[in-house]
Amino acid sequence: MFKKKGNDGNKSIENQPLKNNGTTITSDALKRHLANMDDAEFIERTTDKEQKIMFVYIRTLIDHERFNESIIQPLMHHSCDLIYECITTSKVSEINTMEEALSQLLQGSILINDPIRNQWWAVLLQNPLARGIETSETETILYGSKDSFSEVLEQNITMIRRRLPIAELKTEKFTVGSLSKSTVVLMYIDGLTNPEFIAIAREKIKQINYDMFLDSSQVATFMEEHHNSVFPQFQQTDRPDVCAYSLGLGKITILVGNTPFALNAPVTFFHLFQSPEDYINRWIVASFLRSLRYISFLLSLILIPMYVALTTHHYQMIPLQLLFVLLESRGKLPFTPFWESFLILGVMEIIKEASLRMPTKSSQTLGVIGGIVIGQAAVQAGFASQVLIVLMGISAIASFLVPNYLMTKANTLIQLMILILSSLLGIFGIVLGLIALLIHLNSLTSLKQPYLAPLTPFYWKDWMDLFIRGPLVNMKSRPEHLRPLKKWRYSQRR
Repeated sequence: MFKKKGNDGNKSIENQPLKNNGTTITSDALKRHLANMDDAEFIERTTDKEQKIMFVYIRTLIDHERFNESIIQPLMHHSCDLIYECITTSKVSEINTMEEALSQLLQGSILINDPIRNQWWAVLLQNPLARGIETSETETILYGSKDSFSEVLEQNITMIRRRLPIAELKTEKFTVGSLSKSTVVLMYIDGLTNPEFIAIAREKIKQINYDMFLDSSQVATFMEEHHNSVFPQFQQTDRPDVCAYSLGLGKITILVGNTPFALNAPVTFFHLFQSPEDYINRWIVASFLRSLRYISFLLSLILIPMYVALTTHHYQMIPLQLLFVLLESRGKLPFTPFWESFLILGVMEIIKEASLRMPTKSSQTLGVIGGIVIGQAAVQAGFASQVLIVLMGISAIASFLVPNYLMTKANTLIQLMILILSSLLGIFGIVLGLIALLIHLNSLTSLKQPYLAPLTPFYWKDWMDLFIRGPLVNMKSRPEHLRPLKKWRYSQRR
């Protein structure tokens, strides 16, 4: 039978030492470190050979069923010379320092004391708390894989390895965060990925010095070279097929424990407009849809600023029939075109954020009803023109065609900047804003690689998968701007 041990328990068991740089540490030291932890357990078990064995574990972190089957039952009737030989699990390691003991305990291990040989062993039996494999909600597609990452790191690695069952797929593990002790895994294909990318990523992860990491985006923040940019320098995704495809191109993938989102790098501005469905649709259809995303992104940036520029500075450029419509629509409005657009844009962002924060079943209703009711009420109350409401709706829908959510949020800030310039300088302000945007994009890097590649620097062969998606049978080489060690995507067969 199990029984709890107090401070007045069996001293022959309590004082078995752990060695730490020549200093003897007893089990009492373990109790001092685990004091005031209600879920910390110190129990003893007496075997058939009248041998007392101590177990130390954190109750909320271990799998109790496996504990009984793999450890307790074998040790009850063990006939082995060494205790660890009787344990029916492969993850058994010897513990020599207090730091190792505490680290193993907090990872879900059970510490076992062998009093005869004065040895401590750690058996990893983590509690398998995990949700099932579900469909991605952030990158939904009609055809293709339906699985997505979860918060369990090993499960995420498994989903990638099933798509890339090759020995060259390497994984390197790191620990970041003085409080969270988050596990970071760097994945790459040895012999294909450029070693420069691997070395840069490895060095950046090692240099991270912070206390807590609860999401992969926080890790990306410490690895980025441009912290003040609104553009993501790592592609964040919860789809294992996207990670597998990126690895096959010569990129690296970074997985972080307890988060379902992985990071792919190096990434370019154009990679953020690519969807997994591009490589499932017919190439002509995929090319049309990809081009539509670029056009929609540009349209979402300049549509409202163009309205402000024309109605404020260049009304003479508006066709006469359309000018009559605008005059009738804006005849009784108390606001200038800029403030009218600014207020409606702010209301639109409030509705978007409210839709995201509301429960799923309520968010769609809130978005539809909020947009219609507020838009109609704003027109009837004389706060906005009907033309602006139509343009705002088109602009909002166009912004959502970008597959990357982080780019969608950056879109709003860029649109606001161009809106201010258009109110001050008209069309010249819009052009100036777009030029400033291109200059900023050209100055960005991802893992020290150009953000606008293959546009600048120019790699003409990579244009087969840039603004259009060429036929897969013609895409025989990997992107040159990634400088992969293996250029060709097909293998020579005899």
